Amino acid sequence: MDHLFAVAGRSATPISPTGLAAEGLLERQHLQEWVIANPQVLGESVLVITAEFDRWADTDGIPARDRLDVLGLDATGRLVVVELKRGTADRDVHLQAITYAALVSRFDLDTLAQAHRDFLTGRGQAVELETCRQHLLDHVEGDWSPELLQRPRQVIIAADFPKQVTHTVVWLSEMNLDIDLVQVGLWKVEGHLVVGFTKVYPTPEVEEFTLAPARVEAKAAARKLEERSRARNAAHVLVAAGLLPDGTRLRLTPRHGAPQSIREAILAWVGEDDRRTTAIWNNNTAKPLTWVADGLPYTPTGLANHIFKSVTGRTPDGIQGTTWWDVDTDDVPSTVDPVEWATLAGASLADLAKQLNGARKDWTSLHTLLGAVPSGRWTTYGDVASVIGSHAVPVGTHLATCGQCPNAWRVLTASGRVSAGFRWTDPTRTSSPADVLAAEGVRFDGDAAVPEAHLSLEELQGLLDG
Repeated sequence: MDHLFAVAGRSATPISPTGLAAEGLLERQHLQEWVIANPQVLGESVLVITAEFDRWADTDGIPARDRLDVLGLDATGRLVVVELKRGTADRDVHLQAITYAALVSRFDLDTLAQAHRDFLTGRGQAVELETCRQHLLDHVEGDWSPELLQRPRQVIIAADFPKQVTHTVVWLSEMNLDIDLVQVGLWKVEGHLVVGFTKVYPTPEVEEFTLAPARVEAKAAARKLEERSRARNAAHVLVAAGLLPDGTRLRLTPRHGAPQSIREAILAWVGEDDRRTTAIWNNNTAKPLTWVADGLPYTPTGLANHIFKSVTGRTPDGIQGTTWWDVDTDDVPSTVDPVEWATLAGASLADLAKQLNGARKDWTSLHTLLGAVPSGRWTTYGDVASVIGSHAVPVGTHLATCGQCPNAWRVLTASGRVSAGFRWTDPTRTSSPADVLAAEGVRFDGDAAVPEAHLSLEELQGLLDG
């Protein structure tokens, strides 16, 4: 962050940066603790396993004073090696990170579980070794993969980076070694210290256009990481958007990662017991699927892998499980409109996530928009969703359960009818939304509102823009 300002109305006053050393803040006691308490600065869904790790001293000849600052595990099953510098990074800081990455790449689940237990015990949390082991397993979405453990990601956090470091890290990244550079900045604002973490390399553009082609050509372990990351991201997108209500039924259709002969064998196998073809969705980013056949929670890829192995006896390689599960649109949740629900037919979880990427369950704009819909006019779930960047189904679900949405009766289905899932927040209310709309001047042809009172998309957008 190059510039920071204190804002008071039209006035923006520059705030001068300070530094950790200048403020008497230390690397281990302060910077390290900030990272441990806020692991999101290391990337999405990172669990801190340990800090100040030096248990390799006796076997590898590394002096005990050389300690790994922080070791994490992300949800794909990949280790995250963190090197911290409170000032400008040393010219060889990347070599330190690579050394630690090489050392931890030899770790297995038992080693990591013991390290995690020691870490928690040192912080006053008495836990059993088996509990730590299960904690690590539960954090990883999908099967535990020793291959991924051999490919740690590295994060170097410092106040600044010499050109030698940035140039070398760029080259190493192009050679398919993952190193993130995160700049930590400190400012004093009205007597309070404010710290910021900015990822300076790789930027999203570099990841997409420079590094991605190299990773496409990486080994099978790298491909597995990419597939698992996509599956994890799809689950996060769907949960964040609120598209699928809890209890949504999903149907199995084997696709990605299984040749036609195996797909046919899987379909024959699930045909022997219909419970095998059904999973129940829960809005839990860790394990959102519950398989009806055994009642256990899975990730979409984890369950696809389990089914694949149950049928073939072999461990699959690179399945993208979110392509295997489709919404069962024959089973309509009570809170959604059947017409809108039917639009999800034939779309896998992966397809739906692509459509909704960027949508979030922040309904502020929805409430603002509905509050502006005038008496005597009506709109549709689909049009409202289009204007606020969502989907008709989560909009309908929210309206049915919110209790604070203004003018909810002025939102109808695409055919101009009252949704079957509409519910008044006051259960004693007996009038229908159609009755209220008619009293406001909306005319009906049978049970459908006439189009003349329908707000266009342009009118809706104008209402939201104010």
